[in-house]
Amino acid sequence: MKLEKLPLKLLFGLLFISVIFNCSKKDDIVDPPQPVALNNEINDFVWKGLNELYLWQGDVPNLADDKFTTQDDYYTFLNGYSTPEDLFDGLLYQKDVVDKFSYLVDDYVALENSFQGNSNSNGLDFRLVRLSGSDDVFGYVRYVANGSDAASKDISRGDFFITVDGQQLTINNYYDLLFGSNNTYTLGMADITSNTIAANGKTVELTKTSFTENPILINKVIDADGTKVGYLMYNQFISNFDSALNDAITELKSQGVSELVLDLRYNPGGSVNTAIILSSMITGQFTGEIFSTEKWNNKYQQYFEANNPEYLINRFTDKLSDNSPISTLNLNKVYILTTSGSASASELVINCLKPYIDVVQIGTTTTGKYTASVTLYDSPDFGRDNANPNHTYAMQPLVLKSANANGITDYYNGLDPDYLITYQTSSGSYEGENMTDLGTLGDVNEPFLAKAISLITGVTTKASNSKSNKNILGFDIDNVADSKDFAPLRKNMFIKLKPNM
Repeated sequence: MKLEKLPLKLLFGLLFISVIFNCSKKDDIVDPPQPVALNNEINDFVWKGLNELYLWQGDVPNLADDKFTTQDDYYTFLNGYSTPEDLFDGLLYQKDVVDKFSYLVDDYVALENSFQGNSNSNGLDFRLVRLSGSDDVFGYVRYVANGSDAASKDISRGDFFITVDGQQLTINNYYDLLFGSNNTYTLGMADITSNTIAANGKTVELTKTSFTENPILINKVIDADGTKVGYLMYNQFISNFDSALNDAITELKSQGVSELVLDLRYNPGGSVNTAIILSSMITGQFTGEIFSTEKWNNKYQQYFEANNPEYLINRFTDKLSDNSPISTLNLNKVYILTTSGSASASELVINCLKPYIDVVQIGTTTTGKYTASVTLYDSPDFGRDNANPNHTYAMQPLVLKSANANGITDYYNGLDPDYLITYQTSSGSYEGENMTDLGTLGDVNEPFLAKAISLITGVTTKASNSKSNKNILGFDIDNVADSKDFAPLRKNMFIKLKPNM
């Protein structure tokens, strides 16, 4: 018998029927295929949250709206990742190259506390460095938070330490020793002599507690050759302290300051709204003008532009969040001190004030973070209410990038200073703070502040070098980390979704 050609789909259909018939004859009953079960519900939350709001959602193929045709396909994909952390990292756009700042946490209560300045801390802010070519690490203190455990101990800015609980710090153990589960540890202090760092026999025991750090470390007036200069060292943009910030500006204003030095060198960022408020306090004459504009992912950007374009604009204000009036200095120039630790909201203040007043940046180049994040919870609308009670995971993905009134954004490599601070060693000139000659914060001889004062009083040399120090380290060091890198907030700038979103 001659076989007639059959359409391919029909042929497959007949083969499928034949298989079913033969199996039915053999086994009588065939169980229908079982749906794929989801192994981890947190993975579902991670994918849906990033698909909805992630700034680079359109650039990540695995986050495409049409990525999956069936729920089985979707669950199979999610089950391919053993942990939520692996999935989250795998969905980021060029992680650590373009997206350096999105992160996932397994304890959103700790994250929320950090937004209000509260964390498990002993109040010691420090940087860790190592000798070039060595695995040994040592730390130096940058400042001690007011009212902290460290503030009650014999330790201060400029001190060095090389051991924790008797163990030499190394590139492999510093995290566990300083940022692990041990709330109490003992630092072995050290001195630098003849270009060598060595233990000096002194120890300092520190204990981490639930501590709320006031971001206003110093607020004072300096008489600089008859000019009243306000000096404000501000270490984090925390909305919980907006009233205290207003009081600080009020105090400077009451003393008749005509210049302001804003020290943001250790400020990793924080609340966008607080950045707007501080910028409005520095000025005061631009209420209602554009402070910054926002760009979201394509889905949200198109929606806002079509339905609520004002949502994309942040404006200078004359009120705090509770509608109380803010105090303003009405300045046309501000001096801002920066380092590579100045990030996010700190950079936002610099970039967004520049279209309106003269911003004189002193120090070194900032981090380069022009993006903002939002906290997403595992709930139907990603808000805190009705969050999944089975876990405390939350995401802090980047959701928008900011531009100033002139459209300036995308400063990947940071904001460069107008006046670079350098210091000398036996092997050359280096940028930034000299750890062996840090000076006292708020003192007119401290190198960063001294440069600002010199500019205010008329000494305007473009280069600013600290005085030569014969005891400066004559060998190269590599930066390892600083204590703020391991705080829940990290170098972050965050927003709260507006009610009419």
